[in-house]
Amino acid sequence: MTPPISLDHCVIHVSDWERSNRFYAQVMGAEVIPRGKGFAYRFGSTQLNCHGPGVEAVPLARIPVQPGNSDLCFQWAGPINEALAHLNVHGVPVELGPVERNGARGRGTSIYFRDPDGSLLEFISYESRV
Repeated sequence: MTPPISLDHCVIHVSDWERSNRFYAQVMGAEVIPRGKGFAYRFGSTQLNCHGPGVEAVPLARIPVQPGNSDLCFQWAGPINEALAHLNVHGVPVELGPVERNGARGRGTSIYFRDPDGSLLEFISYESRV
């Protein structure tokens, strides 16, 4: 029998450390972790490792992650209208939503937006269908 597993980290590519660090800290609430010449973004026990200027990742995927090439969903711990207001305060445009989606915890309501490099990000809320 396979023991329980969970996602530890995944990788995104950034093109400008300062711009991305600011976005992921202020908009996404990440803890910015220095890693050699680059950074990682930590959300509790899950981490986004970053490839970017000055960072040579080893081993590389067969096709390395490119800027704007990621699609990530984050759970918003509140009603989706609070997530909309949060993005608005930070001047982050919403591309789609609110829309109903199925996530890891079942049906929820999602909004979609982009990070500074164009990666698609999603907030899903399981508290509100608004």
